[in-house]
Amino acid sequence: MLNDTLSNAMAKILAYEKTSKKECLVKSSKVLKRVLEIMKNSGYVGDFDELKSSRGNELKVNLLGSINNCGVIKPRFSVDVGSFIKFEMRYLPAQDFGVIIVSTSKGIMTHEEAKKEGIGGKLVAYCY
Repeated sequence: MLNDTLSNAMAKILAYEKTSKKECLVKSSKVLKRVLEIMKNSGYVGDFDELKSSRGNELKVNLLGSINNCGVIKPRFSVDVGSFIKFEMRYLPAQDFGVIIVSTSKGIMTHEEAKKEGIGGKLVAYCY
């Protein structure tokens, strides 16, 4: 039994991207759906559909072939508005390239949106 659904899904998506597959099935969760929405809006994945099965709900994710690297950030570091730059340098290869996904008091959003809102939160994942 695998415990971290988000981590397993990100690893599976990355593995399928590296082998040039067009779609991927991952276990569903609310957090994963929101992370995939952000990745879709940023242009890293295509549409995704929820499939019902006897083993639980799964998401069928259409891959676009535009992910170089993605993963979860553990431990979930707490950040404030001023310390985003430190984590951008740690997890992203260049400035204004890729997204860091942050869980804030106003929901899950990208680090750019959190900077505009002027709020901090906990780091969840990255993708570029």
